[in-house]
This record gives sequence, structure tokens and C-alpha cells, in this order.
Amino acid sequence: MDSAMEWHRARALLQWQVELGATEAVCDTPINRYEVAAAPAPTVAKPAAASGPVAVPQTPQIDPVAEARVAASGAADLEALRAAMQSFEHCELKRGARQLVFADGVAGARVMIVGEAPGRDEDLQGKPFVGRAGQLLDRMVGAIGLDRKAAQAKDAVYIPNVLPWRPPRNRDPERDDIAMMLPFLERHIALAQPEILIAMGNISCQALLGRRGISRLRGGWTEAFGLPLMPMFHPAYLLRTPEAKRDTWADLLEVDAKLKGRG
Repeated sequence: MDSAMEWHRARALLQWQVELGATEAVCDTPINRYEVAAAPAPTVAKPAAASGPVAVPQTPQIDPVAEARVAASGAADLEALRAAMQSFEHCELKRGARQLVFADGVAGARVMIVGEAPGRDEDLQGKPFVGRAGQLLDRMVGAIGLDRKAAQAKDAVYIPNVLPWRPPRNRDPERDDIAMMLPFLERHIALAQPEILIAMGNISCQALLGRRGISRLRGGWTEAFGLPLMPMFHPAYLLRTPEAKRDTWADLLEVDAKLKGRG
């Protein structure tokens, strides 16, 4: 093919492209206009540098003893105290017990007997000291002229427990359980206004005196919440250890003397 023919062919091709609209060459290499371009990667903004340690939100911790203190202090009478204890949700013992065991006897009695915790019979009936130990307790206080069912407060006794709910399998209450419910017991004493306290057993002594060792503590007057207190063996212990009844009789005579102004 001669050069003249090649020039005319090239000119014809160029004219054809002009007619198609390709009037300007902008690249040295061809571009496929039908190729889909990849989407650009999203730009992630980097967090600004903290000027100090980043604070991590903390779940507020609940102090059950402080909550109990607030609930107890708000009770203006014994019924309000019962309601406050019933609605208190921080003691795990409540979840395994049948019902609240609040108190028995006559509110306003001169003598308040503080038991330890409900057992099976107490949990079923909702009253403290209703089993064999309760029957023995009734005979004990009856020997000095007192009765939980007496018509007059001066001849009666009033009986709450350190814990109002039965521990599982009748285990001993733990220190946290006692500390948690102590504000309610303190308020119970303040509202009932006894003249004398009797702490029945080690758990009661731990709650009221902060000490255990009933064999060493019994037999002598001490004080709790501004009131005279006599530690005594628990009736359940006396059922297992009858020889200890002699010491308990001596303790009851001390209580009787105190009530009659001789102690």
C-alpha cells in the first residue's frame, strides 16, 4: 500500500471519529469506560487523643446495711417495721424461706427475749419459738410468772429474732446476714420499749453484744442499746444438755429479781 493511500485511509478514520464526537485526545493510554470502578474505602475518623485517663462507667454498689438502716429508721411503729422488713430485698435468706417471722408475745412487755433465727416449725407458723424449744421457753418464763400470752404487758414477754427468715437447712446465720438485719432489730427494740433484754444463745449474743461464747457470757448482767441484758442458753441447747438447766434457772432468778427491783 503506497503512502498516499495510507494517508487518505488515516484521514477517513479520523473524520469518522470526529463525526462520532471524539474531538479531543486526552490520554496516552485507552480507558475502558464500561469498567465499574471499585467503591472507595470508607473513611474512619480517628478518635481525638484523650487528655487524661478515660473514665469507665461503674455500676453503683449497694450497701445492704445502709439500705436496712434507712428502711428501719423510717418505721414509726411496729406494723411499719414489719412492712419494711417484708419489703427488704437484699437478704438472700428471704428467697428460701416460706414467710417472715416477725415476733410473738405482747408488744410493750417489760422483758424482750431475742431469739436467733426461725427453724422449720417457726417458718411454717410465722412465729418464733413454737416447737419443742418454744414449749420449754414457755415453761422457763412461766416459772418466774411471765407468759407470752398474758393479758397485761407487765406479766408478758415479747419475742423477736435476730433474723426473720429461716436459714437453709437451719444453718447458723452468717456474719453478713446478722449485720444486714441488725438495724431492724435495733429499731424493733426502740419501738417495743422493753426494760430488760434476754439474749438466747450465741447468735443473739453476737448480734447484741458483738461477742460469742454463751458459756462464758451467761450468768452476769451486761448492756445492749442502753438496756440491761442477760445472756442465757438457748432452749434448744437445754433440750440437748439438760444439766445446763440449773444454770439457766439461776439466770431466770436474776431476771425475776431485776423486775422486782432487787437486782
